[in-house]
Amino acid sequence: MVATCLHLAGFVCSFIGWIGVVVATATNDWVVTCGYTITTCRKMDELGSKGLWADCVMATGLYHCKPLVDILILPGYVQACRALMIAASVLGLPAIFLLITVLPCIRMGHEPGAAKYRRSQLGGILIILLAMCGVVATIWFPVCAHRETTIMSFGYSLYTGWIGSTLCLFGGCVIVCCSGDAQTFGENRFYYASGSSSPTHAKSAHV
Repeated sequence: MVATCLHLAGFVCSFIGWIGVVVATATNDWVVTCGYTITTCRKMDELGSKGLWADCVMATGLYHCKPLVDILILPGYVQACRALMIAASVLGLPAIFLLITVLPCIRMGHEPGAAKYRRSQLGGILIILLAMCGVVATIWFPVCAHRETTIMSFGYSLYTGWIGSTLCLFGGCVIVCCSGDAQTFGENRFYYASGSSSPTHAKSAHV
């Protein structure tokens, strides 16, 4: 029962974390750049926001973004972080699907617990790989951006990426390390047997 609860907790953390990584990938408020105070930068139209897909200017009553579409002139770290975040977002699809199929409330015929255990481990490993891609990208980007211009603060996209990657790393580790073993995986489920002496008699069943 404890292993099942840990597996569910790992799945929930992984799913929420994956959503955070997708949000961070799709938004552009990664770092806020300014060489002066916020008021001065707004008046001089120099308060900027950098992300994976656009450079934005945040002036008074104005929010204008310039898409980063010319791949040939983009800095290497932007392209690398793009690739890492896209890879993390894509890895989440099969990982979440695999983890859904091994939830305690899901049955797929009379599949043995060992097969579900293997799918659970594969899903957990994919979640950990997802988390590592997100961690590297969300640390690499602000460090390299700071070398190009003065970073005043981190944006909400970067915080979302950090939180999402951390949740995925935690959830993946829980799934891989704390979900029991192949022999006992899923053995704590019960069904009511029609031929039992008591209508409420329960027997454990391998799923």
